[in-house]
Parts: sequence; structure tokens; C-alpha cells
Amino acid sequence: MVCKAAMGIKAAAKLRCPPSVAAAARSRLTPWMLRATTTVLLWTCVVQLTTVGNTWGPRVLKGWPSCRTAREAAAAAAAATTRLAMPEPVVVVEKAALPPKRIYRNNGYLMVSCNGGLNQMRAAICDMVVIARYLNVTLIVPELDKTSFWNDPSEFQDIFDTEHFITSLRDEVRILRELPPRVKRRVELGKFHSMPPISWSDISYYHKQILPLIQKYKVLHLNRTDARLANNGLPLEIQRLRCRVNYAALKFTPQIEELGKRVIRILRQNGPFLVLHLRYEMDMLAFSGCTKGCTPKEAEELTRMRYAYPWWKEKVINSFVKRKDGLCPLTPEEIALVLRALGIDQNMQIYIAAGEIYGGKHRMASLTSAYPNVVRKETILKPSDLMFFQNHSSQMAALDYLVSLESHIFVPTYDGNMAKVIEGHRRYMGFKKTILLDRKLIVELVDQYTSGSLRWDEFSSLIKAVHANRMGSAATRTVIPDRPKEEDYFYANPQECLRDPNLLRTS
Repeated sequence: MVCKAAMGIKAAAKLRCPPSVAAAARSRLTPWMLRATTTVLLWTCVVQLTTVGNTWGPRVLKGWPSCRTAREAAAAAAAATTRLAMPEPVVVVEKAALPPKRIYRNNGYLMVSCNGGLNQMRAAICDMVVIARYLNVTLIVPELDKTSFWNDPSEFQDIFDTEHFITSLRDEVRILRELPPRVKRRVELGKFHSMPPISWSDISYYHKQILPLIQKYKVLHLNRTDARLANNGLPLEIQRLRCRVNYAALKFTPQIEELGKRVIRILRQNGPFLVLHLRYEMDMLAFSGCTKGCTPKEAEELTRMRYAYPWWKEKVINSFVKRKDGLCPLTPEEIALVLRALGIDQNMQIYIAAGEIYGGKHRMASLTSAYPNVVRKETILKPSDLMFFQNHSSQMAALDYLVSLESHIFVPTYDGNMAKVIEGHRRYMGFKKTILLDRKLIVELVDQYTSGSLRWDEFSSLIKAVHANRMGSAATRTVIPDRPKEEDYFYANPQECLRDPNLLRTS
């Protein structure tokens, strides 16, 4: 085609121009035409090669020498053919297989209203699952306390992963989010029974006293749930089900879990950390009647609060005597001395797992002076991270719970519900170090040291000696017949569920 075009041009030039002019024209046109046609041909080749390169490329390259052997070349060709034939892989996230549903004749419905703070309710939920399982009834997702001192409006689903709670226990007990419509109408008409069960009861009480009521009314509402199941004397399968609920079924919501992991990640980036469960908060001081270090005005304020809450039954309290008996939470000043005496590195991060400390920065001065790296969730996270947790003390406590579990050392300054439940959970996780303070001896030694009758080296040696065997290691739960409030709490030492029961020793 190029030749024909050139001939056409030459013919036209001969017809229209004299020979001299034609020669000049040919000399000017020839280089221009060569450049134009060459450019067109090159671009045509580029386009063609780009279009069919993937198809013809391998065939073209076959003729070139290769470093691969014939066998390797054949394998590579087969792999290329397989890749072309196979579709793109699809990533499938498999859900954990659900346990099979337990089939049983339903004896009725159990509704429960938990009372207390997060960890008191947590333990109660575990007990209520066990009771529902062994009475062959249907449990309705528990209602959380909204009327206590903290006035937290959180629902069960705001704190715990409800779907996981229901499905993970389906091989033991049927759990529903709410009553079926027909049964719900009966409750709205008042056709149900409500009562508090007797504290520290064994399972026979529930079979003999509670089950007949469920069968009679079809719906039973237990309006108090704290410590309603015995610590000891229960079948092994009951104790292990309590552990299964506590350590596997009761997961926090994904939002709480993720925020907790973020706090833990930030802390670990800066080295090991100690969680101090510092129960020097207004509600605890008012409830316990402990006023060590408080001004007369503060002591009066705490007393007024104690009288304002009718469910805090003990009103007249001698703070001095109670502290001497080891029944008060340690003050920030006292715990600062104890941590130093135990040899805790002053550069250690101290994470405060607690609400607002009564007296604020002024009362924390001794502790922050001894340990400059004192942090809280509020100082680690942005205000926007905690925005949805404000005025929801149980959700805040859930964050502290997660951080406490993962700390290198956990130190509770009072043996409340959170301290006990976390102690047991850390034992379950492999006997993680938990320093269980002997408060009665500590206040005696602190008073001797601050009065000058005990030197620092003596004070430190005594503190270390007393706590050498109080580090959350394996121990046998203390049983005190007829005095369950004074014996070891099941959730602080769930020995029936620990991985190596041969490690147990007598405490």
C-alpha cells in the first residue's frame, strides 16, 4: 500500500508539473513520507503487540534459550494453564461451629434481675445459668441493675455479647432475649411470682423450693441474685458450668473488647505494667465507713451518703476499729509504701483500675510521687474514645477488667467483687501474678513505720515475707461450714476448673 501511494503521488506530479519542478518536489516529499510511514508502522506494531501480548508472548519466547530444564518449563507451563483456568480465590471466614441444642422438657421460664456492680452481676449471671440448667427451665437474658449507687442505665447487650452468650450455651440451657408473646401477656397481667432466693443455697434448695413455684406459676422472677448459690458442696459438673459461663460465654461486646485491646497495646509498648485496683472511691468509703486520712467535713459527707442508701444496712461504723481489723481499703499513701516495700520498680507503669479517687490529685500525691508513671484509661485514650462510655460505670469497669486480666501484676487494695472475680480469672489463665494484700498486718506495720518505731529496711523485709506466698498461686479453697460469707469465694479460686489440680496446696 505504501508503494502504491508513492507511485500515485509520482504520477500526479508528472501530470501536473514540469520535470524540474517535479524533481524538486520529489526531493522534498521523500524524507517526509518515510518518516510518516515509519511512525505509523511503529505505532501499529506497538498497539498490536500490546493487545495480543498476553496470548502470543509465551509462544514467541518459546524459541529463545532458557536456563530452565525441560521438566521445569513444562511445570511452569502447566501452572500457568491452571491459573488461567481457575477463578480468583474467595476468602471465606468460617464461623465457629455451634454446639448442638440440648433438648429437654421446659418446666417454665426464669426471669432474673441482677443487683450490684458489674462483677457482682457477672458472678450472679453464672449462677443463674446453672440454676436454669438444672431446673430444666428457659432463662430470659438477665436484667442488669439500674438503681444502685452508680445509676448505670446499661442493658445486658450494652456490655455483653448477647448472641454469643445465647448460642455458646445452647447445649446446656435454652436462653431467650425476651419472653414469648403469649407468656409475656401473662406477665403483663401479673400472672407470675417474684421473690429473692435464699443466699448461699445448694442446688437441692432450688429443686425442692424453687422448681415447684416455676411449675405452678410458669414464670418465676428472682429479684435478687447476689451470692445465691453456695461456694462448696456442689457437684463437679455444676462448678465447671459456672466456670464455662464466666470464662467462655460472658464475652464483652466487640466495641468494649476492641477498646480494651487498644489500651493494653499502648501499655505494652511502654514496657510491663501493674494494675492497681485502688478502691479509694466515694461509694466504697461511704459503704465501708472508712475515713482514714479524710477531713472532718469529708467524713461527714461519707456518713450522710451511707444513711441515704437503705440497702447499705450497716450505719454506725467505727472507722478506727474497722481499719485495725483490716476491713478498710488501703489509702493511696498506704499502698505507695507497700509497693515500694515489695520492691516494685519506680519506673513501672501503674494503671489505676477504678473510678474517681476520693480527694482527687491531692490524695494521689504520695502515690504519684513514688511512681511517676501512673496512668488511667482517661489519660491513655482520647475523650472521643470514651464518649459513649461516659455515665456508664459498668462499661468503664469492663474496660478495667480486660486491662487487669492482661497486666503483668494485679494488686487489689480491697477484696470487693471485682478484686475477687479477677483474682479467680487470672488463676484460670495460668496463675498470673496477683498480690493478695494482708491489710490487717499492713496497717499495723504502716503505723509502726510512720510513728518511727520501725526502720524502713525492717518494714520492707516484713512486707515481703508476709506476701511471699500471697501471689495468686494454686491453693485449696477454705471451707467454713455454716459461715459461707467468711469462707473463700468460689469465683476467687475456682479450683475445680483449674488446668492442673495437682498444683493445689493448702493455704
